[in-house]
Amino acid sequence: MKVGVTGGTGFIGQYVCEELAARGHTPVVFDHRGEGDGGPWEVMLGDIRDATALTELAAHCDGIIHLAAVLGTQETITNPRPAVETNVMGGLNFLEAVAQYDLPGVYICVGNHWMNNSYSISKTTVERFVRMFNADRGTRVNCVRAVNAYGPRQKAAPPFAAGKVRKITPALVCRALSGIPVELYGGGRQVSDMVWVGDVARTLVSSLEAAAEGRVLENTVEIGPAESVTIREVADLVIDICEQRGYPRVGITDLPMRPGETPNTPVTADVSTLLSVGIDPESLVSLEEGMTKTVDWYLEHRGTAWDVPPAGLRAA
Repeated sequence: MKVGVTGGTGFIGQYVCEELAARGHTPVVFDHRGEGDGGPWEVMLGDIRDATALTELAAHCDGIIHLAAVLGTQETITNPRPAVETNVMGGLNFLEAVAQYDLPGVYICVGNHWMNNSYSISKTTVERFVRMFNADRGTRVNCVRAVNAYGPRQKAAPPFAAGKVRKITPALVCRALSGIPVELYGGGRQVSDMVWVGDVARTLVSSLEAAAEGRVLENTVEIGPAESVTIREVADLVIDICEQRGYPRVGITDLPMRPGETPNTPVTADVSTLLSVGIDPESLVSLEEGMTKTVDWYLEHRGTAWDVPPAGLRAA
């Protein structure tokens, strides 16, 4: 299939394009930045808020995986409008486009769907619209609910790199490798399940292939670990790995919980749903294996993908 990937230049999007190509499909990156981030894929310049542009993408593809969104939990609370306009209206444009051309599609949902922040609310709204479209418009769209994806190539935020959204893994790894104490909101006691980005990509592509075969799944496919861990446990693992690589062990600084987050313990992802798209939960990359590969990638790409900040910026 020729598959459109909205947000194909993003962290997960790059892995999805690679997974599509590995299975013999042809990715078409749809992104408002109009760049392929080094991938050898066809790129279509467009914004998901533009219904005409998304319809044009659908006209030239055999399926669409919809990833593009305004990200950020804390970052979107003080101004929720961009998240709503992009995530909700962009999601509806995606659904209208696949409905018009009767294409199979996949929508990526959020693992923290219960949280009351602009990102979680807007993304989960579209998940409900998918169910409405499948039931009443005859669309073939499967939903994949992914928890926190991590792995190589995830952009770090300042002061380590120019990423716009602070993500757990780059924040932990870059601090530990820079000799700076790791900061944990809420003391890191909240559960924040982590999943290897490559496993997310193969789940998304498998879900698209299922939709193309006419298998519209009643339940959302959930991709995450079989056993939950807290952010503090993830931080301890990262610090351990860095120490094993010869770096001094850093401490942990507890910070207040960020707005839009909750300390409540969520329900663990139902990984048995992966069986519906032919993925054995036992085949998922373990947190220790995946995080070791991730730390090693950041070590290899210091000075290019990220760097240790000057002493004056280390408190940022």
